[in-house]
Amino acid sequence: MKTRIEQRFADLAAKKQKGFIAYITAGDPTLAATEDFVLRLADAGVDVIELGIPFSDPLADGRVNQASATRALTAGTTPGGVLEMVARIRKRSEIPLMGYSYMNLIHARGVDRFMREAAEAGLDGLLMLDLPVEESAPYLKVLKKNALDYIALVTPTTPDERIKKIVQLASGFIYCVSREGVTGIQDKLSSKAISLVRRTKSLTPLPVALGFGIGTPAQAHKAAAAADAVVVGSAIVNRLYTEPHTGKGRQAAADFVGTLVKAVKGVS
Repeated sequence: MKTRIEQRFADLAAKKQKGFIAYITAGDPTLAATEDFVLRLADAGVDVIELGIPFSDPLADGRVNQASATRALTAGTTPGGVLEMVARIRKRSEIPLMGYSYMNLIHARGVDRFMREAAEAGLDGLLMLDLPVEESAPYLKVLKKNALDYIALVTPTTPDERIKKIVQLASGFIYCVSREGVTGIQDKLSSKAISLVRRTKSLTPLPVALGFGIGTPAQAHKAAAAADAVVVGSAIVNRLYTEPHTGKGRQAAADFVGTLVKAVKGVS
């Protein structure tokens, strides 16, 4: 049986469409606001939503997402609270949802417990930022037991031999990082990013998504021309933060995301 993520990519492939993945920090400004925003993003045409579980030391995140995690933690967001929110969303939407987490949070709750509860709540996969492929086997076993996708990252500095190891273990899709360093909006998409997508696609039948630093419709369009899906995070997090923390403000942020979705869907 396919996960929601796998089914969404199968549907996209059948329609010859590119996918759009939105990253947001769960609990910024509140979990209730996140729940509402997820539903608005689904209405805006987003294919997969990546929920960042806030952590106090997010090493892979740039200034915008770090600040977002700090606001979420200050608001009292916990991993358990995020999973309860996911369960509430599942009563209203079947949009594919994946968690973005650091290993400390998973270990603090207990690996078996965290992944079991994630699946029961309705998450479809996990991106574990600081899990090296060499140490992944015991975690992948628990993911598989709970029918959760293992979303793996590759970067421009990852050699082909290592990419081969990573993609053999992954499921759902492969997440290509467009540049070295942390998340954050950038001025243009590098040639290294496009090269990484091509290298990765030659090594796996899984869909390949490109993210980190994509923040405008033009960049999203260019990324979609190379990849099967585009991931946008910091630009969405920042837009949500700068809009009023009201339903109207969240709709304005969702409308902005809709312009990015349109740019991606316009690629044949």
